[in-house]
Amino acid sequence: MSELTLLLLRIGFLVLMWFFVFAVVYSLRSDLFGVKVRKLDPSAATPPSGTPVPAFAASSAPAPAASAKPAPSDGRATLGTVSRIVITSGPKAGLELPLGDEPLTIGRSSESGLVIRDDYTSSHHARLVLRGEQWMIQDLDSTNGTWHDGVRVSAPTAVTIGAPIKVGATTFELRK
Repeated sequence: MSELTLLLLRIGFLVLMWFFVFAVVYSLRSDLFGVKVRKLDPSAATPPSGTPVPAFAASSAPAPAASAKPAPSDGRATLGTVSRIVITSGPKAGLELPLGDEPLTIGRSSESGLVIRDDYTSSHHARLVLRGEQWMIQDLDSTNGTWHDGVRVSAPTAVTIGAPIKVGATTFELRK
């Protein structure tokens, strides 16, 4: 083998090793610090029916009374029927968290609205979103998945009042 061929093979091998080192460092960085999650523009989100969602009100006007809207007969969680999240099992069992009309991110990250610190929860695990009048649970590509009423959530799913939602080792439900 000529010296030129040997030199080119050494340089190629060195470049390949550095590529591998950078790939490992990038992977560790994303595991340690998580992935940036962009906030969705509420006016850009549309519910499954295709009707646009009104922008969230920035004023401090009081919300309409919950009794003004009848609860759906199938038990789906709507804006007028849900006022809180109750953690039923897990490290924070018994905790109650009031719900507004803003999306709520659930995960291990300190940036999440509901922080759950356990080994089975991803940094940004799931999101509760209000679409129109319906609360939806969305899995954010978590490792262990999000479960609603015993079924794994693979697409945004309508939440039923009182149905258990499992994120990692924590179970919670939406209540009136």
